[in-house]
Amino acid sequence: MALKMKQNNKNSIRLAKFLAEAGIASRRKSEELIKAGQVKIAGEVVDNVATNVLADQDNISVDNKKVIIEPKVYYLLNKPVGYISSLSDPHNDKLVVDLVPEKPRVVPVGRLDMDSSGLLLLTNDGELTHQLTHPKFEVSKTYIATVNNALDKSIISNLKKGVMLEEGLAKADKVKILDKNRLEIVIHQGWNRQIRRMLGAEGLRVTELVRIAEGKLKLDDLPSGEYKILNKTDIKL
Repeated sequence: MALKMKQNNKNSIRLAKFLAEAGIASRRKSEELIKAGQVKIAGEVVDNVATNVLADQDNISVDNKKVIIEPKVYYLLNKPVGYISSLSDPHNDKLVVDLVPEKPRVVPVGRLDMDSSGLLLLTNDGELTHQLTHPKFEVSKTYIATVNNALDKSIISNLKKGVMLEEGLAKADKVKILDKNRLEIVIHQGWNRQIRRMLGAEGLRVTELVRIAEGKLKLDDLPSGEYKILNKTDIKL
């Protein structure tokens, strides 16, 4: 039986947003859970994505597990090489979530491949995760890449002009050569292993890749494998 939609008031929010803020899933995925009948309010299935609930409601469950609203936390981690940006992996026991406190449960914002290191944000704030990862917000990410061959100045114009990948034209927003084998590159697309593939198309193999900034966040001198706690006000798009 579907539950009737609650009336709007100043303290109410959409059910999908509630689930996202609780860290259950993204807002879009939460809508899918609702449509699939996996969400209940007061023990009754609710399948209407337009349902409103109170921001502090305590009788909502997903797959019969009560949704508990936990305080929002934000960790800026310097991810070491060898760790994966996932919550679980049967083939790798080095998970980035193991480098931060176990509770409340957090998820990595975006991905940083296993062979790369540097800045990675982890949080249980679903709305912020959506804002930082959705393409329409175009959040910039800055990397330092070390390559196997000497760099030519033509690499700057080539990367800014764009390299055709499977997903489309991959373009760098900014490129700066630091020395003969290192360059700083800024992108906002964030496709899988994008920088490695872009440089590979230019005949270069990346031997080291470090993310040093995302949006206004900077890695600075945070040691590898360590994290620091941020406030939401520290995180600006």
